[in-house]
Amino acid sequence: MQDMIYRCHYRAQLDGQSDPSLRTQALRQCEASARAQIDAGRLMTAALYYYHDHLFLYYEAVGAPCTPDIFMAALEPFLTRWPSLDGARAWAQMYPYYYHCLPQSVQDWRRKTQPQRRRGRIARLDPQRMFSYLYHHLEIVREGLFPGDPYQSIALHEDILFSYFEEPRGNINIRRDLSQPSKAIEKWQAADPAAHFIPFPEAEGANFLLLEDYFALGEML
Repeated sequence: MQDMIYRCHYRAQLDGQSDPSLRTQALRQCEASARAQIDAGRLMTAALYYYHDHLFLYYEAVGAPCTPDIFMAALEPFLTRWPSLDGARAWAQMYPYYYHCLPQSVQDWRRKTQPQRRRGRIARLDPQRMFSYLYHHLEIVREGLFPGDPYQSIALHEDILFSYFEEPRGNINIRRDLSQPSKAIEKWQAADPAAHFIPFPEAEGANFLLLEDYFALGEML
């Protein structure tokens, strides 16, 4: 539908062997392309984060889903390829499963004020507890009562979680009704959340590690 928003999450990896100056030039081209897509109304948000050579991409497509090559093509020569059943690809799709709000339309999703920061963070799941983590979070989403930032979204690929959110954070839930407490979040909190993660060393014991960005863009309000 022309008025719908599609939230897209991908990961990639830099090859580590290319000329840094050429790679920087390609990243600038991607940022300019993302800005052009936003200005043309085809994207609402586009943000690229990194952890060493690992890249994490979040964007909101307007009207129809699209693949990263719509604005990230300049970077593809500098990326390794992910194997898949239908052939190797530069960007591996991540699968969103946790959020506090679903966009109803472009107008519904459009920010009322400019966010101070568009943030990205990652976490690594303990393989022995992965399905417990997914079970609880899918239950929270299914219940739809636990509030949080409307723009937060967590996606999964292999054992890596990638979370996008904005600051300052808003407060909404899927049902858009804050009058009822969440029972599902209580069950998750009782399941020893920290035991489900293998923290990154730089996170200093936190479950999620905040990332730096190459760019983090949105509509001009």
